Amino acid sequence: MIIQTQRLILRPIELRDNIEVYKYRSNPEISQHLSFVPESLEDVDHFITKNPKEFNLPETWFQLVIVLKETNEVIGDIGVHFFGKENKQIELGYTLSNFHQNKGFASEAIGKVIDFLFTDLNKHRIVLSIDPENKASIKLAMRLGFRKEGHFAKSLFFKNQWVDDVVYALLKEDWLIAK
Repeated sequence: MIIQTQRLILRPIELRDNIEVYKYRSNPEISQHLSFVPESLEDVDHFITKNPKEFNLPETWFQLVIVLKETNEVIGDIGVHFFGKENKQIELGYTLSNFHQNKGFASEAIGKVIDFLFTDLNKHRIVLSIDPENKASIKLAMRLGFRKEGHFAKSLFFKNQWVDDVVYALLKEDWLIAK
């Protein structure tokens, strides 16, 4: 499965991506909000080999990489979590290299994935779980039309401490109306 935008290619993560993924995911500026922070290339290789072979399998996380068409450089990734028995709900997670932020790449990539999930796969609802301190991610969610559904105090055990979690969601009908 490959999804393209004007400037980007979104494709399944592969072992050949390990060095680029390691560079941005191990960067302290980026990793503060990530659950998977690699300490070595072997950690990244393990992360990649756990990726399912098939997209849209219930109860799996499928990892896509964001590739800049112009340079063929991996600049980020998007995790797609298919959850629920009916496989109609999705949770998204995303990471973008700090060198490629504030250029519209995240909006372009996430927007295209959202459109694919709603239009081609007929999903019902997409949720984002965001650290309330991650202001850039919250701005992105709002720009894409997500609405805040809740702020949960100390509901997530993250990096050995209880932290707040903010949930944003987007329904298919809201996305299609806004398009």
